[in-house]
Amino acid sequence: MNVLVAGAGPAGLYFSYLAKRHWPHWRIRVMEQNPPDATFGFGVVFSDRALEFLQADDPATYALITPQLEAWVDLVVVQRGVRVVIDGIGFAAIGRLHFLRLMQQQAASVGVVPEFNTAAGDISGYGLVVAADGANSTVRRSADFGTRVTHCTNKFAWFGTPKRFEKLTQTFLENEHGSFNVHHYPHSAEMSTFVVECDAATWERAGFATMGETETRVYLERAYASVLQGAPLVSNKSIWRNFPNVRNERWHSGNVVLIGDALRTAHFSIGSGTRLAMEDAIALVKSLGAESDVSEALKGFEAARRPIVDKLVAAADASGAWYERFPEHMKLAPRDFAWSYIQRSGRIDPDRLRKISPKFVDG
Repeated sequence: MNVLVAGAGPAGLYFSYLAKRHWPHWRIRVMEQNPPDATFGFGVVFSDRALEFLQADDPATYALITPQLEAWVDLVVVQRGVRVVIDGIGFAAIGRLHFLRLMQQQAASVGVVPEFNTAAGDISGYGLVVAADGANSTVRRSADFGTRVTHCTNKFAWFGTPKRFEKLTQTFLENEHGSFNVHHYPHSAEMSTFVVECDAATWERAGFATMGETETRVYLERAYASVLQGAPLVSNKSIWRNFPNVRNERWHSGNVVLIGDALRTAHFSIGSGTRLAMEDAIALVKSLGAESDVSEALKGFEAARRPIVDKLVAAADASGAWYERFPEHMKLAPRDFAWSYIQRSGRIDPDRLRKISPKFVDG
């Protein structure tokens, strides 16, 4: 079968690797409009068990990635200068570019080499077209998927820093312009990710609309001087964005199927976007293996995967909604604020939290 994969991010690369490994005779063409090292942001974060899904079906990729991860237990919430540790919750992270290179390595091991700087134009002539070209997917425009895109009102910008943080920490603060939060965590031995977020009113008062990337970086270095302790912020396309919530009523049309962020986005505050993309790839390959007819396979993919995705996306939406109101939540005392934070997605109730984080619960 002739297969076109649009996009060489985690979803497209991983699908291509799995499919070519399973069907060596397939002709898989991967087209990516950007250069091979083009990526914004710095780190990819997973929950401590997020890669366990790879162990059974793909131990080789699991063994490749796992040793490269920075791992830790506990997360920290800082509000009003008070540090509250929520114990027992583990995470792992890896540099985004390093992760993509590992995925490129896996694809190359089965003979799949992406065509970079090449947009997916004419998609006719293929037996299967996999749209893995991100939230702003161009392939998605080829048919009516019932696409709906809304945006969060908060502004966020991704930076890195050579300051080494030991754990995922959320540091909330107020200054003369309003309320800020930063998500910071280590993603390599030398670098940490530093994602700054603020509400729209704060963004306007601070004057970010008229600042360039350098001015913004300098402002944030000053605002978070006590956290950075003299370390600089590092920019990489570190412009302010509004998070896009992408939803599609239909996951496939004819022989075209959506996966990854082209299918749906999950708010970055729950750290599940890359996991979802890779799980999409696994589910799609399984469905193609179960059905010889592509149309039936795509129906099976959606039927099996949608309930799982809907549940996780609902949690991501709830988390994103909490962040949209974080200046209001900051009126709470630090410990009450941490309780509100950890329960924001609706996935952790007090009983479950007691089992996971007994020191935090017992105070």
